[in-house]
Amino acid sequence: MNSNAPNSNAMNSILFTNARLVDPWTHRDEISSLLVSDGVIAGFGEDAVKTAPAECQRIDATGLCLAPGLVDMRVHLREPGHEHVETLEEIAKAAASGGVTSVVGLPNTDPVVDDASLVDFVTRRARRTGLVRLHTYGAVTHGLAGKNITEMGLLAQAGALGFTDGVKPVASAMVMRRALSYARTFDQLVMQHPEEPKLADGGAATEGEMATRMGLPGIPEVAELMMLERDLRLVELTGGRYHAAHISTAGAVEAIRQAKAKGLPVTCDTTPPYFTLNETAIDGYSTHAKLSPPLRSETHRRAVLQGLADGTIDAIASDHAAVDEDEKRVPFTSATPGAVGLETLLPLSLGLYHRGEMPLQLVLRALTQGPADILRLPVGRLSLGAIADLVLFDLDRPWRIDAGQFHSGATNTPFHGLPVQGKVVATFVGGRQTYSETAHSDA
Repeated sequence: MNSNAPNSNAMNSILFTNARLVDPWTHRDEISSLLVSDGVIAGFGEDAVKTAPAECQRIDATGLCLAPGLVDMRVHLREPGHEHVETLEEIAKAAASGGVTSVVGLPNTDPVVDDASLVDFVTRRARRTGLVRLHTYGAVTHGLAGKNITEMGLLAQAGALGFTDGVKPVASAMVMRRALSYARTFDQLVMQHPEEPKLADGGAATEGEMATRMGLPGIPEVAELMMLERDLRLVELTGGRYHAAHISTAGAVEAIRQAKAKGLPVTCDTTPPYFTLNETAIDGYSTHAKLSPPLRSETHRRAVLQGLADGTIDAIASDHAAVDEDEKRVPFTSATPGAVGLETLLPLSLGLYHRGEMPLQLVLRALTQGPADILRLPVGRLSLGAIADLVLFDLDRPWRIDAGQFHSGATNTPFHGLPVQGKVVATFVGGRQTYSETAHSDA
């Protein structure tokens, strides 16, 4: 990437030339130019070159892809309450270096985001970094206790993009029915961690041969499907908008597929571990591969891949969860589940393209337009007048994931040392560059 910026302090325009513009929303995939002016996309092709101000920043993007910035709809925040693990500033830096321009945080902080003032705190605190658009969900129930639903209307007015109890499923059918009905009056989304808690209680790995051989307490795969099928019946009853998080089993993919065929207002996401790894990754009692839900068999991994390829699964999220190293350096059954993922979201997802499992447009749709549409955010597209949240990346560059180079506050990942293809070169939020690979490498 060659940049010529004669007066960078005064510029509010950027002209990208010779870039491969890839945008699922407009189905654009072409080598062309793109002009950004005053934070929005102002032109394409020859028109962009002709109308670009003489003193604008010019970036020769030969050999690089320019796409909408990634929208990560599932990120665990550790601030407020656990800043020693990861701060919002560290999340913002990790997101920017991963090409993520919009982050939506879960409400399972300390205190829980179950009050409008906490929504305001998170968004104001995030604005100070200036590196990413950070939003948050509100809790479904007070204190994530699963009993009394929150004041969803007030939380939505404060900016909450939807409602979830994070890693805790809403176990009570009556509470979930009330939440879906109440959220529907505000046309808000309810997101569920689909896992029957009694079946999952005390489990550390997917029930089956692997868990038995390792002597680990198992979680049956049906725990995901049982909760999901119950919720889908409640969606039929209430008409509320429902989103199933981190789908990981064949049964869940098929249940979502059938629900969509019925026309129910249902969406879902998955995360890179569930289409990249299977349960053998925990061999050797690797706590970095301990996730929630747990990694599944190869049959389920392939079912998740098919769900992504046919559009049943709407989005790919990182499920970024920073965990203190002391909580991973313990016996497998005692280890805290979770993995960081903001900085590996793009390359791991691009693996779907490089392995011939999905077209590039569909991969990027699951990372941009898909989550943006679910959350009704005005981002995730390359069109005239659209917000200039962009990621510039080298689609084919090989590299090896190195957790020691992460910007995140933690290094817990099952992908350390994995060879991948696709590297973020620069990230832009509202037309302002928030990450540069060159600047980082020079630091």
